[in-house]
Amino acid sequence: MLDPNLLRNEPEAVAAGLARRHFKLDVSALTALDQQRKTLQIQMEEQRNARNEASREIAQARRQGLDTAEMQNAAGQYGETIKALEQSLEVVLQQWEALVSSLPNIPQPSVPDGRDEADNVPVRHWGTPREFSFTPKDHVDLGEGLGILDFAAGVRLAGARFVVLRGLGARLERALTQFMLDLHVTAHAYTEIAPPFLANSESLFGTGQLPKFEEDLFALRDDPYYLIPTAEVPLTNLLRGEIVSTLPQRFCAYTPCFRREAGAYGRDTRGMIRQHQFDKVELVQVVRPQDSATALEELTGHAEKILQLLELPYRVMALCAGDMGFSAARTYDLEVWLPGQSQYREISSCSNFESFQARRLQLRYRGEDGKPQLVHTLNGSGLAIGRTLVALLENHQQADGSVHIPEALRPYMGGMEILSA
Repeated sequence: MLDPNLLRNEPEAVAAGLARRHFKLDVSALTALDQQRKTLQIQMEEQRNARNEASREIAQARRQGLDTAEMQNAAGQYGETIKALEQSLEVVLQQWEALVSSLPNIPQPSVPDGRDEADNVPVRHWGTPREFSFTPKDHVDLGEGLGILDFAAGVRLAGARFVVLRGLGARLERALTQFMLDLHVTAHAYTEIAPPFLANSESLFGTGQLPKFEEDLFALRDDPYYLIPTAEVPLTNLLRGEIVSTLPQRFCAYTPCFRREAGAYGRDTRGMIRQHQFDKVELVQVVRPQDSATALEELTGHAEKILQLLELPYRVMALCAGDMGFSAARTYDLEVWLPGQSQYREISSCSNFESFQARRLQLRYRGEDGKPQLVHTLNGSGLAIGRTLVALLENHQQADGSVHIPEALRPYMGGMEILSA
């Protein structure tokens, strides 16, 4: 959530920042609501002062032995007026809250201008896409040939955009998960968390999924819970409402993730690229504001290390203002090379939210002056496990349909070097 003081004092500057996202802020509606708030608060204060003065006059009259019945009747009107003003103020504050909650974060000045992914800017590349001596297959043909991916069973059990992993496919997914968690915990000093896979509305509001993106979530029919769309939700909410004494805080977790919105209609209908349920290892950091820019670079590097150890070519993209997520102030996407599609595809998104989430979460620390201040929060995928499995199959495939297991992953596969049918 944006700083209310900034919205009240510099609405035009906020509008200019949001315009970079191609989001139009109704400044007149915003200022009109704030003016209504001010007017009602002034009227309430005037009525309270008048009521207090009337009470003093009544008390003085009683001391003088005068009849105060008429004065008391007149004073009673103040209470009714104040109650009506309080009700009007509550309506205005609810309207203000609804408007402010719908506003995305303001992009940092360094974020590139642009409208969509076509305007994202390459930052760096790692590795060189492999030149095959044969025509490479995509992960669907490879996985079905190896007997490890069963898309027909996924449709039969649940529906479109689901898959069943069998045998070594299930083991490979488990190996990738354990490999990622071990690296982040031992090498990058994250605390591993095993959170609930359900979240309440307060948690989803805190990280920015509610109210704007409710239609993208899977909600339980008869209970006030949602399936989590990402472990960012429970991990960031671990400290909701607290004044933390130690910073930075680093959390990581493996969870399944559930999203009703699985991409543009008709896009990525083949294979595992976009599914309603997918597994992910998530990274979350909570830091002092002055440290968040450096923390974003470090967190992005932690996700990159997984790709490097798995010998998967990738590039880092700075997202343009129009392509960033709702809560983000700056975002890097990691895009892995997929030979089956002959293009780079997103496998991780690493974002600095600055104080946007912290304000919703009321998550603070004490500054040098001892006063509570909002922290900055960051998160990134470290990595999306399904897409990592896809990239591994396609980049390390052999001419006979088998798949080379990268050295870093072999201990998690019982020493296996080649995955074959």
